Amino acid sequence: MALVLFVAAGCGHSAPRADSQPAADGGPVPVITPVVLAEVPHDPAAWTQGLEFDGPALWEGTGIAGASQLRQLDPATGAVLRAAPAPHDYYGEGITVVGARIWELTWRDGVAVEWDKATLTPVREVPVEGEGWGLCHDDQRDGDRLVRSDGTDRLRFHDPVTFAETGSVAVTRDGLPQASLNELECVDGQVWANVWQTDMIVRIDPASGKVNTVVNAAGLWPGHAGDGQRVLNGIAHIGADEYLLTGKKWPSMYRVRLDAPQR
Repeated sequence: MALVLFVAAGCGHSAPRADSQPAADGGPVPVITPVVLAEVPHDPAAWTQGLEFDGPALWEGTGIAGASQLRQLDPATGAVLRAAPAPHDYYGEGITVVGARIWELTWRDGVAVEWDKATLTPVREVPVEGEGWGLCHDDQRDGDRLVRSDGTDRLRFHDPVTFAETGSVAVTRDGLPQASLNELECVDGQVWANVWQTDMIVRIDPASGKVNTVVNAAGLWPGHAGDGQRVLNGIAHIGADEYLLTGKKWPSMYRVRLDAPQR
């Protein structure tokens, strides 16, 4: 999420929980740790807002007004293969691929930008109510839709063609609101979400809004300890139970296995 928000986060949201309260329906949500399989270089200047594979292509959206970019990366080396600046000096946020297009959120600019994937050029902008944080494409559950986070405890659903909002769901963990939802990744009808300013990733059932798995990624890159800017942010599904994880201004991306329990 935004650098400015880090300063105001203490008064904007309740502090994220480091542990689980007993769930009303029988025990706390299971917590797993990522198994690191490989480390890949990453641009340490990238304020990562979105990370996503489209087949073999790896896409990244970066933030900061006047410096935001949409990038295609080499997944083996982390090198930037192509890059284009966000139009109008927008503060870029989450991204997701939909066919030949890429949707990109903006933080507080009130629009989503649709890009042509082949030419890396913006083709249109559509209005969006509220803030933009994370974005992913869910084509597995309840039809074809986009899922957006706005830093609250709510996921919002959008039409993948028009970007019109079609519904929303409140997210809870162990019966309590789970706020600060940030970068998203849709996988097999579930939504993975970074929790802003923590080392946690949560997996959400978008039908109920319930968190069913928590990933404790503390120690994945020890160099960010105590640095409120260099936080975990960036989830790209490789296939099966393997993912690529990174953070804002991290020098590495980590290919990991997430042994999540069956739903």
